[in-house]
Amino acid sequence: MLIETAIVQFIETLRQSGRASPATISAYGHDLFAWSRFSQQRGQTEIAQIDRSSLRAYLMAERSRGVAIRSLRRHFAALRALYRHLQHDAPELRNPVQGLAMPRAEQRLPDWLTVDQARVLMQPTSTPGAAEDQKDFIRLRDQLILELLYSSALRVSELAGLNLGDLDYHGGTVRVLGKGHKERIVPVGQPAWAALRAYLALRPAMSAGEETALFINQRGQRLSVRSIQIRVKKLGETRLGQALHPHTLRHSAASHLLQSSGDLRAVQEFLGHAGIGTTAIYTHMDYQQLAQVYDQAHPRSRRDVQDTKHFEEKA
Repeated sequence: MLIETAIVQFIETLRQSGRASPATISAYGHDLFAWSRFSQQRGQTEIAQIDRSSLRAYLMAERSRGVAIRSLRRHFAALRALYRHLQHDAPELRNPVQGLAMPRAEQRLPDWLTVDQARVLMQPTSTPGAAEDQKDFIRLRDQLILELLYSSALRVSELAGLNLGDLDYHGGTVRVLGKGHKERIVPVGQPAWAALRAYLALRPAMSAGEETALFINQRGQRLSVRSIQIRVKKLGETRLGQALHPHTLRHSAASHLLQSSGDLRAVQEFLGHAGIGTTAIYTHMDYQQLAQVYDQAHPRSRRDVQDTKHFEEKA
């Protein structure tokens, strides 16, 4: 069977089955006909001519011309679906997709702040003092939220779940209930403790009844995850001129700690990661920063010739 014939029949079957959306059908058709054209250029027009090396060559050629991994994974999915369809009618047909590894997804590096940006963000808008009204209460509470997210690299859910009894004033730590209900003890920096004392001075007057939550809203009830996200976003816009997510502060704390200490295991414990592989992404962040510095400063980087000439003249 001709490759193009097989594709046409497959796409028509998808349309009639109703199992795929119009967008998926269109994408599969686009990807499969691109593969067909590639195969024809290699002298392969029949399905029977295609083997695993042919498919691997196609995916590698697509990648070499700049196709993103996400798109390559869609190409792979289209080929897999096509051969499943073909084998339904012809079980004896060789399936070259079997045993072929799907392109690995690109690892998206988390957003993070520079040390200077973190310093600006943590700078209080006013000097902590005697809080007298709700405006002061919100200001002190929000400052503490930023301090704990960055100082202790907490997840937003962990922050929202903190209770007064989780604070260890003598040890300078806080008890956190993380993912999988795993408990860990994390240190709290001095600026965070200062913000905590200022906040706790006003909290009793705002608390509703026997509320045990550390962070409460103006009604005296536990502050929700969504409310914390909104407050952090607003603080980022006010202090840094950019929207900010609580997880960015966790990523920033981890990156800055790793850059200073180089101790990946300690950072793993600090973050509460089950495996070292999750923590290892922060080493990639260091390499990314190094690459940026290299491109900006090294005379043999990929900068333009004029920049390099200027560097040599100064030297």
